[in-house]
Amino acid sequence: MTEIALDMRHHKRSFAGYQPEHFLWSVSGDGKVGTVTLNRPERKNPLTFDSYAELRDLFRGLCYASDIKAVVVTGAGGNYCSGGDVHEIIGPLTRMTMPELLDFTRMTGDLVKAMRACPQPVVSAVDGICAGAGAMMALASDMRLGTAQAKTAFLFTRVGLAGADMGACTLLPRVIGQGRASELLYTGRSMSAEEGLQWGFFNALHPSESVLAQAQTLAAQLAAGPTFAHGVTKKLLHQEWNMGLDEAIEAEAEAQAICMQTRDFRRAYEAFVAKTKPVFEGD
Repeated sequence: MTEIALDMRHHKRSFAGYQPEHFLWSVSGDGKVGTVTLNRPERKNPLTFDSYAELRDLFRGLCYASDIKAVVVTGAGGNYCSGGDVHEIIGPLTRMTMPELLDFTRMTGDLVKAMRACPQPVVSAVDGICAGAGAMMALASDMRLGTAQAKTAFLFTRVGLAGADMGACTLLPRVIGQGRASELLYTGRSMSAEEGLQWGFFNALHPSESVLAQAQTLAAQLAAGPTFAHGVTKKLLHQEWNMGLDEAIEAEAEAQAICMQTRDFRRAYEAFVAKTKPVFEGD
């Protein structure tokens, strides 16, 4: 068993030195929180074919991270993300064949799937424009902190497309409700920050100058917790959408029994007995 455990650790890798080409990546001092910053502020941080693919690959790879326990996503220059770049994506799409278009739409959906599948909690810090694919990245996050200036729009219909994009018709109703989601997806209008807070899209609103720090603080709190158990929570929050109550209760019974075998569970018990604060290590 020990040899197997050691072999599995060899499949893990550190993301401290990760160097993306199409966005910024920074890691907290303790190495546990990674921050993705979309960095094309002159265009309100639009996505390109390359940045879509690189983001997808990062979130897929985080399943094997030995160090990163939580992730923050934000944008530079007072905006989160304006969606797909009109000149670099929308224009070329009008000239593609059906198989090429399907390759693209599957790739964009794969980004959302990768964000939902990575075990780390993902926190988005949303300021200014959060539109199209950017709104979907925020929606795919586990939690969202916004600002009063945040304007979130699922504006696919405004470019002649369906509101059903990258999982929007599944994810958005579960977060804000079917009627509200229907309105936003049919009209493409912006959801104000106050609406987003009242409807449960945002967990909290903060001033623009502090929203990123607040998101990183929240991520650090999560990273200091029982991160194996957090991964189980995230997995079941996702999987239980397709379960009946009996299945869900059984899945949670099995998951909790597994978590009860972790060292973090014992650490919490021993800290309680000693009247000290537990120090979790994620195993």
